[in-house]
Formats: sequence, C-alpha cells, structure tokens
Amino acid sequence: MSRAYQICTNCVMDTSDTNIVFDENGVCDHCKDFNENVKPNWHTDKKGHEELLALVAKIKEEGKGKDFDCILGMSGGVDSSYLLHVAVTQYGLRPLVFHVDGGWNSELAVNNIQVMIDKLGLDLYTEVINWEEMKDFQLAFFKSGVPHLDIPQDHAFVATLYNFADKYKIKYILNGGNISTECVRNPMEYLYYGTDMAQINDIRKKFSTNKMETYPFSPVLRHKFYLRYVKQVQVVKPLNYIPYIKSEALELLKNEYGWTPYPQKHFESRFTKFYEGYWLPERFGFDTRRVQFSSLILTGQMNREEAIEKLKVPAYDPLKIKDEFNYIATKLGISPAELQKYFDMPKKFYWDYKNQKSMFNFGAKALKMLGVEKSIKR
Repeated sequence: MSRAYQICTNCVMDTSDTNIVFDENGVCDHCKDFNENVKPNWHTDKKGHEELLALVAKIKEEGKGKDFDCILGMSGGVDSSYLLHVAVTQYGLRPLVFHVDGGWNSELAVNNIQVMIDKLGLDLYTEVINWEEMKDFQLAFFKSGVPHLDIPQDHAFVATLYNFADKYKIKYILNGGNISTECVRNPMEYLYYGTDMAQINDIRKKFSTNKMETYPFSPVLRHKFYLRYVKQVQVVKPLNYIPYIKSEALELLKNEYGWTPYPQKHFESRFTKFYEGYWLPERFGFDTRRVQFSSLILTGQMNREEAIEKLKVPAYDPLKIKDEFNYIATKLGISPAELQKYFDMPKKFYWDYKNQKSMFNFGAKALKMLGVEKSIKR
C-alpha cells in the first residue's frame, strides 16, 4: 500500500524519501538529526577557528621543504572553489590543486578552475580517466536499472585523489565537503555508497564489456581505514570550522576571480546535471534539490517558502531536455532509443545486487563513536 504524501513542516524533505519519519508536529527525522547530532558539535565560532588554526599549523609544519603542503581536489563547483580561496588567501596553505577529468566537464567547470589557478599562481594537476572504460562503466549502471548512476564518476574522483596522495606521500587532503550546505544527507535508496566494491563488481560482472585495466578502483577499507590510520593520510574539511554562507561565497568568487556560478549544486559535471536534474526526478521521483534546499533552510540560508516555490519549477529546461538527452546518448555511444529503454525499464535499487551495506553500517557507527561522523546516513 502506497504511503500518503507528507512534507516536513520545517524543511522540504517529503515522502519521496520513503524511509522518512515525522514526529507529532510533522517535523522530519532529518531535522531532528541536525538539531540533536550535528548542530551541537558544529563550531564556526572562536572554538572552530582555533581548531582550524591548529590544523593549519600542523599542515604547514609537516609541509616544510616540500613543493606542496597539501592536496585539494577541485571540481570547479562553489565548495571546492571557495575552499581554495580560503586555504590560500586566508591561511597561507600551499596546495597542489588536483582535478579529475571523467569525460563530462562543462566549459564552466574548466573556466572556473583556470581563472582561480591563474590569479592565485598555483599548479594544477589533471588526471584524465580512460574514456572507453568510463563509458562502459556508466553504461553498466544504466543497464542495471539502479538510481545511483553517478558512482562510476564519483568513485574515480575519490580513488584517483587518494591514490595520488598515497603515491606521493601527501598527508593532507583538503575537502570542500561541509555542514553548511550538506547537513541533510541523500537517502541511500537513491544515492548509495560509491565505494561498495561488492555492488560495483556485481554490476560490472553482469553488464560490463570492458576489462577496466586502468580505472582507479579504491575499496572503502583502503581509504577510510588503511590510508587514514596506517598511512596517516588525513582528510580535512576547513569549511566546517568557519562561517560559510553560500550566497556570500558566490559573490566573492564572482567579484574576485570572474568565476561563473551554476544553476544548481553539482552541475559542474554535464553528466551529473542530466542525472540529478532530469533522470533521478523523472524516473525515480526524487529531486536532490529537496536535500540541498533543506540543508540551506536548517543553516538559515534559505526560507522554506522560497524553497517550495523553487521546487515547483523543474531542475531541467523542458525546451532543451530532448537535445540534452540525445547528447548524453551520443556521448555514451548508444542511440536515444536505447537510452530511453533504460529510462523505461523496471526500477532496481542497491538491494537488488550484491552489497556490503552491513559493513558500511558498522563502519558508520564506529566513525560516529569516534566523532569523525556527526550525522546519520540511511
């Protein structure tokens, strides 16, 4: 029996998240998680600033005599771009700027990276993923019928960065992940773990045709535990220690660098723009903007009424979506009719394939006990 529609009275998460729970006042468990687990442990005041200064001092000390004291993965989106600005101009860090080209860069992304690199006088290292392997990997996920189509791209980004840091003994990875705009987590039924190798291997075994000889795989235990606790490679999220207001960051980047904003978070990748803007809401009925807007509501950067109005308009342009659909199909080497077949096929989810969810659940609980993770992912 289908569940009656309900939307949170505090944010804009609703029953498109099928596991959402509401209290007697109609407030959802995402809001409860933020208020009980995240907000009390999130310090962007003097305490947070002092903690960040201590981290920066440690990074600088360990980086003495080296060309770089840290590595920063940059997509060209607002979070990583603002982090780069802060790290260099406010804290004097010397990052190697690292970019992974998965084959779907938008012109905006390339330009945004370049204008910042040029003005800050930094080095940019770009790793290009083998397109034939990426294409085959992405097609395998389309053929599988699951919603989490971004895994081939996201896994490459994470694995390449960690592999590079390990190879060249870089101990600190600066990450633009942040509570301010990401405190509400995407439901796992739609955006599943990107490093579940049991799932990846099962889908590849069933649907891939390429041996993937150069694609950079990285099992979760390798980068979450081995690299972190044995090799001492540490991920640092500086934006969690300072006030980070998205609208102010956008204005600064535009004025200081001639940086160009995107219509939506994660749209620096043309594939992600199509996937999150069209495929996910139209095929699975889940709009990632609900998560993004709810995060901004909880951190005081957007009011609920504004979010509701924005959600009435689709994330994609109805007049251009046919051309975009055809572009995606052509780049993947298939016909629009074949891509439409994948859109219309029966829906599958992560539980329809082999997975390591129990291991991930155990790891999440352990990281929460250690204080590494604050929010709950479900």
